[in-house]
This record gives sequence, structure tokens and C-alpha cells, in this order.
Amino acid sequence: MSINSFYRAQWVGLEGAPKTISLSINTPVGRRGVGLGLSVVQDEIGPAKETFAAVDFSYTINTSEKTKLSFGLKGGGTLLNVNFSDLNFNPLDPNATNIINRIFPTIGAGLYLHSEDKWYVGLSSPNLLKIQHYNDGNSFSNVTNEASAYLMAGYVFDLNENLKFKPAALLKTVTGAPISLDLSANFLIYQKFTLGASYRLNAAVSGLAGIQISDSLMFGYTYDYDTTEFGSYNSGSHEVFLRIELPTRRRAIINPRCF
Repeated sequence: MSINSFYRAQWVGLEGAPKTISLSINTPVGRRGVGLGLSVVQDEIGPAKETFAAVDFSYTINTSEKTKLSFGLKGGGTLLNVNFSDLNFNPLDPNATNIINRIFPTIGAGLYLHSEDKWYVGLSSPNLLKIQHYNDGNSFSNVTNEASAYLMAGYVFDLNENLKFKPAALLKTVTGAPISLDLSANFLIYQKFTLGASYRLNAAVSGLAGIQISDSLMFGYTYDYDTTEFGSYNSGSHEVFLRIELPTRRRAIINPRCF
């Protein structure tokens, strides 16, 4: 069983900047490759608060002696709350009303191919549905949640018995938006300390550090700096994460988790 949580404060110093908190739990079930999970994410951006909750299901098969293929499904919903009273607006504007308890469905799916501890490739769409969150009846204020797709890959190189090198890439596409590409490189030192950096194409650079406090507990911190002109108006983004792994009856904890 793995419990993961993170908190992210984006574009610090900018009023109404995004804040995100996430909690996810996943665990194997039985002996037939079935996994179940629960994830909850809350986003705050200006006057809007969005809470997302979903149940995850996965099924894993052995494609060879050292390679596995996992299939995943996600189903849940999003609760949107917008408080227009937090904004400066014309009180006579009929559109300046609170949006409370609007719920939207979410369906996702993914594939994950990986070896035991060397490499992985994944393709997923956490959101397959196009959902219109808000429409004021004209072209001035329309908010739509578009379908998205992610492609990721990574490899673990054993430089020596105390040092591993872990490059990775993440490609994201969303309808109507530019393609986003993240390239990262991390070093795992003495199976305990993680140091690394990443670059988001035409967007930001990041530095990260993590420590495996015990076999079951890991803590980390990430700092992002915008490389665009928007970086002049904020002090970057901060993120902290915590991972707790509990042993099951079938096997003890594998330390460290390389991916």
C-alpha cells in the first residue's frame, strides 16, 4: 500500500495564484494483479475552488519474466465552486453570481509497461471527456475542460553501487493548447538521497531534492522558476511531497522505489 500527498503553491507573490493539495492511496488486492486506488485533489485559483475525487482500478499481467504491463481505469467527479464576491465586479452584472456545487464527471484510462527496476513507458488520459464548466451565453466567458493525454518514459542507470542516474520525459497534449514537454534528470545517492533538475520546454526550470527517511517514508521538495516574461511577476513555485509505503502480507517494502 502506497500513500502519496503533495502541496503546491504556484506563482508565489501573485494574488489569487493557484494552490493545490493532493492525496492518493493505492494498494494491490489479492494475488491476481488487481490494484485499487483512491485520489482526491483540490485546486484553488482566485475565486474558484475545484475538488476532484476518483476511484482507480488497475490490472497487471506479466509480458515476460522481468516485464509487466498494467491497464488502468479511473472514474470520478469534480465539484466546482466559484465565489464571485471575491472579485471586483459590477453588482448589476447578472453573471456575477456564485456557482455552487456544480458536479462534472471524469473518466480516464492508461497503459503502463515497465521492467522490475530499470525502465518504464506509460500512456494515459486522466480525462477523456470534454466538459463545459461555465458559459455565460456569449463568447466572452466560456470555461471548458478539454480531454488530455500524457506520454512518459524513464530509465535507471547504475553508475556504481551507490549512485543511480534517472533521466525521464513527460509529454502532455491538451486540445487547443501548445504541447508541453518536461525533461528531468535525477541522481539517487546511497539509496537515500535524491537530487535533480527538470526543464519544461519554453516554460520553467526546476530543482528538486528528496530523502528516504526510512524504508516506508520519503519526503521531498521542488522549486520551479518561470523562464518566460511571466517570471518577472512572481517568485516561482514551491512544492513538497510525502510518500508512505506499507508492507503487505505478500511482500516487504522494496527500498528504494526508483519509479
